[in-house]
Amino acid sequence: MEVKKNILLTPGPATTTDSVKQAQVVPDICPREKEFEEVMQHVRQDLVKIVNGAENYTSILFAGSGTAVMDACINSVVPPGKNIAIVNNGAYGERMVKIARAYGIGCVEISSPWGEMPDLTRIESEVKKNKDVSCLAMIHHETTTGMLNPIKQVAQIAGKNDCVFIVDAISSYAGIPIDINDLGADFLLSTSNKCIQGMAGLAFVICRKSELERTKSYPARSFYLNLYQQFDCFERTGQMRFTPPVQVIYALRQAIAEYFQEGGIKRWGRYSENWETLRSGLDEIGFEFLLKPEQESRLLTSVLAPNDPKYDFKKMHDLLYERGFTIYPGKILRDETFRIANIGDINSNDIKAFIESLKAVLAKMEINLNVDRGSR
Repeated sequence: MEVKKNILLTPGPATTTDSVKQAQVVPDICPREKEFEEVMQHVRQDLVKIVNGAENYTSILFAGSGTAVMDACINSVVPPGKNIAIVNNGAYGERMVKIARAYGIGCVEISSPWGEMPDLTRIESEVKKNKDVSCLAMIHHETTTGMLNPIKQVAQIAGKNDCVFIVDAISSYAGIPIDINDLGADFLLSTSNKCIQGMAGLAFVICRKSELERTKSYPARSFYLNLYQQFDCFERTGQMRFTPPVQVIYALRQAIAEYFQEGGIKRWGRYSENWETLRSGLDEIGFEFLLKPEQESRLLTSVLAPNDPKYDFKKMHDLLYERGFTIYPGKILRDETFRIANIGDINSNDIKAFIESLKAVLAKMEINLNVDRGSR
């Protein structure tokens, strides 16, 4: 059965293949059955394989959005009486800070203006001088802006200072090639509905087994979102502690199969081509961008809003939606922006079609892109 294809130019959920959608249509099954346990076990193993985790890593699944595993990781991994340092240069770094503070966990916030690259010298200085910091966390792809943060360099800072390194790769996993062993991350977070091209509803943490084992004795801060207890249940019974999103897991199994069929390097190449087509098309129209090309992830672009009184993001969104394209509002306070992602089951021809639709919408709205931005 062919399903109408909407082009989601959002940072997740992303456009999915018909085969991923159809993978959800399966006979009803109790998730406690051995057959379904085997499905989850294969999914767990393959999620680790995607980042070359080998035998020293495992994965833990949770029903929930990406925020669920941000919460689970922070509340489970920081030892009692210790602090976490969090690099914050966007809304999702800020969310990590809010989670830590909600649990009363000591938090050293290393903040930079949104849209600016983190200061590595400052990160190292803050970690060194705060002796109670045992964990260092940061976002890989900060979708607030589309910036790709320097996780390799920050991983080295974590290693030199004996800190557990937590990477939020929620919007980069399976899009940008990651070798978790080479990176040196201890905990890496993602979800089923972004670059892996599955359906929303499942999140996971890829954990270094030795660091996960250390958390076994920590008092649980959360009843539902505890990493070790969820891992222990998987290992003893093959099951989640609580009801899993069954159909979403079947869809993820199919999405993983399609990832391996395409290949990680080829997927990254397809996404990069999408980004190049998008950026050149927007530039040709006359748009300006928040970030320089070398700062961008090649997964999402933050576009500065036209300085024209007739510009209305909601109207532009709605007109594009009628044409089958969905774009996302911006989150930057100092600049009005909108965001366009180029992930999911789309290619450069889809991006070209979007650019043509955007031109038609701008013409209909009578938007002038040549108004001087200095008058803002």
